Amino acid sequence: MTKILSLSVAVLACALMATSCASNRRNPELAYVERPVEQLYNLASERLDRRDYRRAIQLFEEVERQHPYSEWARRAMIMSAYASYRSGDFTTSVSGAERYLALHPGGSEAEYAYYLIALNYFDQIIDVGRDQATTERARDALLDVTRRFPSSEYARDARVKLDMVNDQLAGKEMTVGRWYLRSNQTLAAVNRFRNVLVHYQTTSHTPEALHRLVEAYLTIGMREQALVAGATLGHNYPDSDWYRMSYQLLTNQGLDPDLVGEPARRSFLQRILPGGN
Repeated sequence: MTKILSLSVAVLACALMATSCASNRRNPELAYVERPVEQLYNLASERLDRRDYRRAIQLFEEVERQHPYSEWARRAMIMSAYASYRSGDFTTSVSGAERYLALHPGGSEAEYAYYLIALNYFDQIIDVGRDQATTERARDALLDVTRRFPSSEYARDARVKLDMVNDQLAGKEMTVGRWYLRSNQTLAAVNRFRNVLVHYQTTSHTPEALHRLVEAYLTIGMREQALVAGATLGHNYPDSDWYRMSYQLLTNQGLDPDLVGEPARRSFLQRILPGGN
């Protein structure tokens, strides 16, 4: 019995060795052979350029394993996170960038690591009809880049992306506000449209938010507020379709937004916007 067991173990060991050898023959780059760090790193970069992200990640990880205390290992760590991002594995990419920052907070690639985290969240932004938690994480990560590295090229791109993110978040507020308006939950709708003016006043949704406030205020009989909201819309966006619609709504009620002066508009904005003018 002992001889049979020994024979079985030997056969199994040979089979495993044969499988390992066959695998290494198929993928000789991944066979564990100690190689110069530059050679390993260049092999990984070549795979990355060829969009073979899985193999690139394995080779970058091999750089870390074989040369853990080298400058190349630090670079390989962030390049592995980048390869994960390119492959669409956003969770792994964020984890890799965060690991880099935990180990090398002052490293030369730290700036890019923060930017890469923001990119991962930004690329996951979905339509305004869905939950916007990822959009908010993208906003926070992009703001982090602009605060930490205000003069960098990454900060310049982050600011452009922030405009897109804020437009997305404003769009979500508008979607919810319109739904409240249709459902006769007018005060809830007013709060959503005011949020757009408070937090996202530089986005493309501001003219509609002002028009919807005109609609909402007229619905609940707040004629003065509706008039001033319409006048503010006309002052800032006189050629917009939203102002034409608001103007018609107001004049049908006997209200003329052209008669509202700057002090009234300023007072309206100050009630909504901190430091409004």
